[in-house]
Amino acid sequence: MSASAKIFQHNRGSNPVAQLLGELTEIYGSGAATQMVRYRAALDAFRAAYGPGPVHLFRAPGRVNLIGEHTDYNHGYVLPVALDRDVLLLARPRSDGQVRLANVEGDFTPRSFAVSDAIPSAVAGDWSNYARGPAQELTRLLGAPVPAFDGLVSAAPPFGVPRGAGVSSSSALTVAMAVAFAHFADWKWKGAEMARLCSDAEWYVGTRGGIMDQFIALLAERGHALFLDCRPDSAGNFRTRPIPLPAGYRLLVMDSGVRHTNTRNEFNQRVAACRAGVALLRREMPGITHLRDVENAEWTLLEAQLPEEVSVAQLRAGGVELGDLPNVPDDAPLRVRACCRHVWTENRRVLETLDALGSNDIPRVGSLLDDAHTSAAEDYRISTPELDALTVAARQIDGVAGARLTGAGWGGCVISLVPEAQVDEFATHVGRVYSRETGREATIFPCSAGPGAGLVTAVDV
Repeated sequence: MSASAKIFQHNRGSNPVAQLLGELTEIYGSGAATQMVRYRAALDAFRAAYGPGPVHLFRAPGRVNLIGEHTDYNHGYVLPVALDRDVLLLARPRSDGQVRLANVEGDFTPRSFAVSDAIPSAVAGDWSNYARGPAQELTRLLGAPVPAFDGLVSAAPPFGVPRGAGVSSSSALTVAMAVAFAHFADWKWKGAEMARLCSDAEWYVGTRGGIMDQFIALLAERGHALFLDCRPDSAGNFRTRPIPLPAGYRLLVMDSGVRHTNTRNEFNQRVAACRAGVALLRREMPGITHLRDVENAEWTLLEAQLPEEVSVAQLRAGGVELGDLPNVPDDAPLRVRACCRHVWTENRRVLETLDALGSNDIPRVGSLLDDAHTSAAEDYRISTPELDALTVAARQIDGVAGARLTGAGWGGCVISLVPEAQVDEFATHVGRVYSRETGREATIFPCSAGPGAGLVTAVDV
């Protein structure tokens, strides 16, 4: 028996292990018993790092996006699904304002920083920035430094969110940190407000993205995708709707093993290209602010106003303002027409997917997922040969409802909706074909749609 099992004390009952298992069952379903091993190991690691005492356990899920890629920061539509793979954060409050962080993965060395309203950023790519950002944003929102804590992160596979795989590991870490800071500050957050705070916190890291990852991490429901309209209303509220996933199908994730860095300038160049498109279209369509504003216009009328390629310097010389865009050099070529075409067509595909799911037209869903991958690969140019190889292999199994990359791109994962009876055949076939075509090994796993982030429980170790 592990040390944590021997000393496990729960503050709500006489059988703490059974109670924790019950709480994990609400989150992970049939996978709760396996998760219990992970939680006990994390408690052991926390005690070894920080000593005995009370511990709060928080979690935030990774996600895949069924359809709607790179539309969120354009005020478009998305349809993400929270995974049953998550970031686990164990935390204990401190009274001296110093946040101390450790990680069960050895390549993340311990970090510490002081809480204030002007927390200095660590070097680019440092993992502590995903705690510094939410600590700073919440401190500014509340007008006082948030309580600090000792924290330990457990996010290693097979239970955690794979890093760089396009399943939102960075946002999950940011959300877990933000939920912990908010809990200790006794701030009763609401979904939209917390999602914006976490999105702003990631700007602190250096990525100019949207709010999809934060919303699904916070508002997910088991067994459902989340339709999100990324345009807020006049009161700052967002339209969301849980969407049941089709019965008889499993969502399979195929991890290509190719990794990317979300802060790379290619991502921000796509943001810049979309902003440039809006600025250029505004000359004929005054008042528009995002590509969402032209969703009902004919594409043939729009494309004539958009250049195939133009540099940031050329745009600024012509009076086009792109806003704050880190890591985008002045000579960066922006493929304005193709990027805007992807967003315009992708928004339509999301709405068509909702209709197809509502009528249980799974073949139509599959066709839309296939079209989405083609658009992401050819117009937005965020695919790789490895991702393309996975989509081709996935479509070779009869009954599979589409295959497309998910996430920011440039590596990561492909998803498919696979009939439950063909999951094993699918995994064997895709793995074999992918290895033959690329020389790489794919990690292929079925996922269940899990719930959103929050406090799991509090224990003594």
